[in-house]
Formats: sequence, C-alpha cells, structure tokens
Amino acid sequence: MKYLLVEDNHELANAICSRIKLDGHVIDHTDKLEDAIAFSDTGEYDLILLDIMLPDGDGRSFLKHHRDLKKDTPIIVLTARSQVSDRISILDLGADDYVTKPFDHAELDARCRAVLRRKSGATQPIIKFGDVTFSPLAGQLSINGKIVNLRNRELRLFELLLNARGQIFSKQKLVDRLFAFDEDVSDNAIEVYVGRLRKHLESTSLKISTHRGLGYRLDND
Repeated sequence: MKYLLVEDNHELANAICSRIKLDGHVIDHTDKLEDAIAFSDTGEYDLILLDIMLPDGDGRSFLKHHRDLKKDTPIIVLTARSQVSDRISILDLGADDYVTKPFDHAELDARCRAVLRRKSGATQPIIKFGDVTFSPLAGQLSINGKIVNLRNRELRLFELLLNARGQIFSKQKLVDRLFAFDEDVSDNAIEVYVGRLRKHLESTSLKISTHRGLGYRLDND
C-alpha cells in the first residue's frame, strides 16, 4: 500500500511514518497544503491521512479539491476538533473517517484497515486466485497451502498486480506505487523485484507477462 500523510506536527508525523513503514508500506509526507495537492494530483495513493489545521491553509480545501476531481481515494482526517458539527462537516465533504487527536496508534491502524476493506468491498480480506491465496491485511501469500516468504516490496508488487489483474503497469508506474517520492530508484529495481516474484510463482497458474515497451501484467494460464 502507498500512503500520503499531510501533517504539520513533525513528532506525530514521524511516529506515523515509522509505524506504516514497519508494516511494509510506502508513505509520502508533507506538512503543507500546496504540496499535498501536488502529490495527490500527480501520484496515486491507496490511503490519505489528512490533518485539518495546516500552516498554509485548511485541510478541508484539500478534501473538497480531491473529491471535486472525482477521486475516490479513502481519506481519514486527523483532527483536534471534537465538536460534533466539525466532524459532520468533515464527513459531508467526503472524508471516509476521522480520528480525534490525541489518538492511540492502534486505533489509527484499525481505522485504516476498515476504510481499505470498505474501499475494496471485501467482507473477507482473503483473495483466492487459482492455486494462490493472499491475505492483504496479514501480508501473507500461500501457494498450494504453503506460506511463501516474500520481501516487503515483492509482497506489495504482487498485491498491486493481483488487485488489477489484466492491467499493464509500466516500470515508472510501478516505481511510483512501490517507492516514496524522495527515494532514488532506477527502473532496474523493478526488473529485480519482478524476477524474484516470477520465481516464487513458477509452480502456479499465475504468470507475470512482459509487454515490450509497455510494462508488466499478471495473467492466469
């Protein structure tokens, strides 16, 4: 998963980023409204964590802008405002959920999982495809009932391809989804991860096909 965190409290932001990275996810962080809009307009995220009170504006304007563009990325608002009317206005603008500061990080984790399940429409967070079983929340891949140990980015690459079966992903698109904005990554890194993943899938009906000049696609033989 790739997250965008918009939060100007750097101590809190560092704690959130560290926790999300430990779970194997990728996260971009900014403390400015202007940068948040630029990130979301040019990149793709699975989940956005949005503070309301920002140095250069109100986070609700980001929320409105994002929804006006018909983007359905789940957004959880991080707010210090406890008034019911404030929370209602946030939800009416298109937020999927909110967490009132101060909050326990375990609660934030649970709310992230909940909105991601709702986004995917999954009541049972298990994906079965051929002889492969994948649990996104547990980060666990099984082949013919045997658990396969994948590195974090191999796991996220598989999840990305599996959730968009039949769609071709260019190398640059995969770089954008698997790495943070400030990471220096070459296209060759994608080739390495694809190669490793192919080896794991050799005995299955799933194959990662190469489309010259276009990218990669997950197919089922």
